[in-house]
Amino acid sequence: MAAVDFTDQCTVVTGASSGIGAAFARELARRGSDVVLVARRLERLEALAEELREAHGVRATPIALDLSLPGAGRALAADLTGRGIPVTGLVNNAGFGTDNLFHTEDAAALSDEITVDVANLVDLTRAFIGPLRASGNGILVNVASMAAYSPTPGMAVYGACKAFVLSFTESLWYESRGTGLRVLSLAPGLTRTEFFDDLTGGTYKGNYQTPEQVVRTALRALDRGRRPSVQSGRRNAMVGRLPRLVTRRRAVILSGAMSARSGAGGTGAAHAPSPA
Repeated sequence: MAAVDFTDQCTVVTGASSGIGAAFARELARRGSDVVLVARRLERLEALAEELREAHGVRATPIALDLSLPGAGRALAADLTGRGIPVTGLVNNAGFGTDNLFHTEDAAALSDEITVDVANLVDLTRAFIGPLRASGNGILVNVASMAAYSPTPGMAVYGACKAFVLSFTESLWYESRGTGLRVLSLAPGLTRTEFFDDLTGGTYKGNYQTPEQVVRTALRALDRGRRPSVQSGRRNAMVGRLPRLVTRRRAVILSGAMSARSGAGGTGAAHAPSPA
């Protein structure tokens, strides 16, 4: 399969104000794609948009949007239609996590977490899936996490959200075969982003990748066009296979032990989530 040609394309990137989202925006623009930059922090988006216009001559549109509000995907699609901006690609990168024992978590924060990580990811995907399929050469990347591959004591809701993203995206990969749309679930491990600033666990122990390394993994997988999901980094790929080799009970116990050793909040968390 030929590599993706991003010229004459326009890709929406959520969570684009920093981290993996900003790295996606920079690399897609370098490859010739116009970009729509979506996050809450408009000033950061505007600065990034100006950078991309000057460096690559692409159209970069910053849009401030709170993805904790219901129906954000449909609202964004209507906004872009009104601006006359056709969309051929979508990177659902926005997300956040909580890392305490479930019974101690704030209920409102958990509701927002599910809205951002699951409900609006689905809403965004549904809002744009028609144009993406019709384009014949578009991309859909949903950023999951290594937390998707095993239970995550100490991050129970986050892990469950990312398991949903993995299963959902792999199903869309199958449904999209033959349309020209390339679909991928991307699972970063520990990554140097601002994600951890809002977690109570502080510093997580382990080997960190850069956002640029994670994005290169995703784009290589999209160019090859064969896999419904990919983990970023060889060690993470190995870790992702482990739960298949043991019983569910053993997988939960091992995950809880790894979480405790990581030094995270609550019982801890051994996996890095996708950045906000």
